[in-house]
Amino acid sequence: MKRYLKWIICGISLIIFIILSILVLTKKDIYLDSFMYGIVSKYITNNLTLIVKNLTHLGSAIVVIGITVFTLLYFKNKKYALYMTINLVCITILQILLKNIFVRERPIDINLIEETGYSFPSGHSLTAFAFYGFIIYLIYKSNLTKRRKNIFITMFSLFIFIVGLSRVYLGVHFFTDVVGAFSFSLAYLIIYVHIIDKRLKD
Repeated sequence: MKRYLKWIICGISLIIFIILSILVLTKKDIYLDSFMYGIVSKYITNNLTLIVKNLTHLGSAIVVIGITVFTLLYFKNKKYALYMTINLVCITILQILLKNIFVRERPIDINLIEETGYSFPSGHSLTAFAFYGFIIYLIYKSNLTKRRKNIFITMFSLFIFIVGLSRVYLGVHFFTDVVGAFSFSLAYLIIYVHIIDKRLKD
């Protein structure tokens, strides 16, 4: 059972993404979107908004490219850096393709920052999950102590969660944009890791 667990998770993630995709393509009003934004919007304050505006950049192109360049220059294990770069290129291409397939308009009620482009799936959330998720995988496979692994894995997991939540808080994405991005990224990451796992060990 354990052997097939990752594929079960991959399948479930894809099913969630497909269901959300159908709802988006048929332009259904999704109650979950308004419900979740109603909860998040209760906590909007000027001070918190300033913090969230900065934290949302954890999923931006500038930050993830910067981290990738850093690994290329300073990591001794060049394979890690190479596959991080390939991963970033893949998720960027997939993000562009998906957005142009679904062409969902962004929320128009409250936008605390200016954003352009389509809404589904959330590009920041998709990138954050696939990018930091792959880093989590590399950390898990590394020779770091268990304590350090736990610290870094927790930190990068928080990055993913924060980016997703920030997109809803800032009013530039629907909740289902984020869920769709996370579910697609999880399935993608499982497949990507499966493909490159043996190559990392060589």
